[in-house]
Formats: sequence, C-alpha cells, structure tokens
Amino acid sequence: MLFHSVIFPCFFILVYVIYLAMMRRHHVQNLWLLLASYVFYGWWDWRFLGLLLLSTLTDYVVAIGIQKADSQSTRRSLLTVSVLVNLGVLGFFKYFNFFASSVTDLFGVWGFQLDWVTLHVILPIGISFYTFQSLSYTIDVYRGQLKACRRFDSFALYVSYFPQLVAGPIERATHLLPQIMQRRRLDWRQIHLGLFLILSGYCKKMIIADNLAKIANDTFAAHSTLNGLDVILGVVAFAFQIYGDFSGYSDIARGLGKLMGFDLMVNFRLPYFAISPSDFWQRWHISLSTWLRDYLYIPLEGNRCSSLRCSINIMITMLLGGLWHGASWNFVLWGLFHGMLLILYRHLPWLKQTDLQSTRIGHRLPRMLLMFMLTLIGWVIFRCQNIQQMADLAGRVSLAVSPSTLETLKLMCLLLVPMCLVQVIAQRRRDLNWILHGPLPISAVIMAIMLVALAIWGVRQTTEFIYFQF
Repeated sequence: MLFHSVIFPCFFILVYVIYLAMMRRHHVQNLWLLLASYVFYGWWDWRFLGLLLLSTLTDYVVAIGIQKADSQSTRRSLLTVSVLVNLGVLGFFKYFNFFASSVTDLFGVWGFQLDWVTLHVILPIGISFYTFQSLSYTIDVYRGQLKACRRFDSFALYVSYFPQLVAGPIERATHLLPQIMQRRRLDWRQIHLGLFLILSGYCKKMIIADNLAKIANDTFAAHSTLNGLDVILGVVAFAFQIYGDFSGYSDIARGLGKLMGFDLMVNFRLPYFAISPSDFWQRWHISLSTWLRDYLYIPLEGNRCSSLRCSINIMITMLLGGLWHGASWNFVLWGLFHGMLLILYRHLPWLKQTDLQSTRIGHRLPRMLLMFMLTLIGWVIFRCQNIQQMADLAGRVSLAVSPSTLETLKLMCLLLVPMCLVQVIAQRRRDLNWILHGPLPISAVIMAIMLVALAIWGVRQTTEFIYFQF
C-alpha cells in the first residue's frame, strides 16, 4: 500500500479514528496498530507476512533467552542465532539472484554453462529495513543496553509499525519501544507538526521527485545519445528526485507517527548542504548510517586503531552499506566510492574540516559545492546499471546546449528554487521546522500554499517510492 495511493487515506482515517477512541487503553491501541500494520504490509503480498513473523518471533525469543542466560557463551550463541536467521533470510531473498547470476556469468567466460541456476527470487518489500531494526534489538539486549520486552504484541508492533515499516527510518528499540510500552498523549503542537510533515512529504514526493523523474529517466535511458548540459541537468534531476522521494517518505512516516503520539527519528538533515563525506552521512539516511556506525564500524574498532586499519574499517562499512541498497555491482561501486571519499577527506589536510557548525558562507560554500559535485558522481554510479552506461554519460558531459535544455532548466528551477530557499533558511537557523515557529496564521497560509501547489503540480500517476526496492 503506497502512501500516495487512493486507498491509503481511507485506510489511515479508519485506523486513526478507532485509535483515538482507544486513547485510555494503550495496550489495546497497540493490538489495533499491530493488526493495521499487518494489513498494510500484507496488502502488497500477504505471503511475505511469514518472513516478518519469523524475524519477530526469532528475536523475541532470543532476546528473552539472552537476558535469562547464565553464561556468556550461551548469550553469544543465542545472538548468533538471531544474526544467522535475520541475515540468512535477508541474504537469500535479496542476494541469491545476484550471486547466482554472477557465478553463472563467471563460469560462462570459461565456457561452462550452469543451467541449474534457474530460481528467480522475489524481493519482499521493506525486508532490509525491518531486518536491521529487529536485529538491532537483540544486539542491544546482548550488550545490556536494553531489557528484553516480555509483551509479544508490543515487540511485534516495534518491528512492524506501518508508517516506517517498508522504507524507514530504521528505528532503535531504545527509542521506539518505550513509546510503545507507555500511554501516548496528543497535543496540538504534535498534531500541527504531524500535518506539516505529512504535507511536506507529499510535496517532496509528488511535486519534486515525480516531476523530476521524467528528466532523470530520460537522461539515463538516452545515455549513448544525449549530449552537453542535458547530461548534467539529468544527473542533478536524479539527485533531487531521490532526495525528494526518500526524504518525502520519511517526512510522511514521521508525520503519521506524530498524529498518533510517536516520535520517529529524523532521517534527513539537508544533505546537500554537507561540506564533507562524514558531514553528508550525518545528514543522509541517518538511521542507516548510524546503524552501520554503531553495529559494524565501532565493533571493528572504528578509528581506535592504526590509520591503515581505520581505512580498512571504513571501506568494509561502506561496502556493506552499498550492498544494503541492493544486489548489484553498481551499489558495490557506490559504497566503495563513498568509502574512498571518507578516507581521502580523512588524510588530506586541505580537505579536512574542523568546524562543521560554521555558518559563514565564504567558509562553507566552496566545500559545499565540491561535496555536491562528488555526490553527483556518486549518484551516477548508483543509478547506472553498468560501466558502459557510466562511461557514456561521463564522456558526453559538456556545456553544449540543445533545443530542449532551456525548457528543462526552467522546469527544474520552478521545482527546486522554492525548496532550496526554504532549506537555506533552515540551514541558517539550524531548524528544519522553522516555518511552524512563526505566528499561526503565517504557517497556516504557507501550508495552504503547499496544498494548492500539490493540487496544481503534483503528479497524479502513482509511482512507488525508490527505496521500496531496497
């Protein structure tokens, strides 16, 4: 079920009205939200509810076992069960086709035909998100940072809470589970912020991302024939398409949570204002980057080791971060590219940045533009299907102008300039929701303008969010 489909508003209104009627009984609310979450997920394909239940049951039982275990070896063995089950299911459904086709191609080079590799596995939607979310719970219980949850319905809701189930943010049990276990309270500020986030998310998705999608798709489809400035505009269009699409989903998820009394984590903080790779990953898909930091990079000793070992840790982390996005060599290369950037910025003195909080435009702008250009190169790697496509696009970049260039530029300016102006103010004020902090009539007028813009320029054709495929 898509947030911007016709059926979702009807689904949410029904869920929300009944949810509000249960405000005095939060455990009953949890059962209702759990049922709604399973309906939401099963709407796509009910058969994959079994995988969601398998992950939930495994980590529920394992966490209780870890807490009761007397020996460290038993605790470690139970954690291993959780890791093997979660990553085993994720690995099979997400990476079987990739590795099978890679092995087949490799042996084909040597003249061997492996016709036995014929199974095509369908990727369950959102499996990367809820697997990492559930796995982080057992790791936190193992580390002693969290007590095992004894109420199965509460834990199951933590894993399957529908606003963030299929595309994040990837919540931690230490943050979301206590909110599930206690009674929620609603006030006008929460509702106001929730409505604004939902509206902002729909604008990012339906106005920004979906309108830019045609420009980006045409550019990457015509990689062997397109020339000049059109290539650059197409890559920039994809950069803002994927930002609008993914951050739009996160905003809607957070907004829906606010309406129900939940505080979901911020997943994006103006990522294209980043001035270094580390700054970028503190702003882009924050829930994944912090997950990789806490559960992979730091256990590998992080930067508490030699310079060489630290660089290896960075590359391992970013390689797996790339693979998390999908079973394809372009994602592997994308992860390695960002790993290389992190290492270069770490070791080259003229690239180092010590004051990330500086607001001086002369201090930030050159670094910001350099980082944005490097990010665009990364998005080319991310979006292209093969090396030939990357080479074609790189070889056709120039400042040459075609008859369609001006029209494309006008459309992109119409879409992006208002959003960028709002974000410049947000960056200067260090406040993502600065619009809401003025007088109520002004914020109401701004939200009304957003509604009108959505009605006029919002794309009506329903398209999946990009990160559903991950």
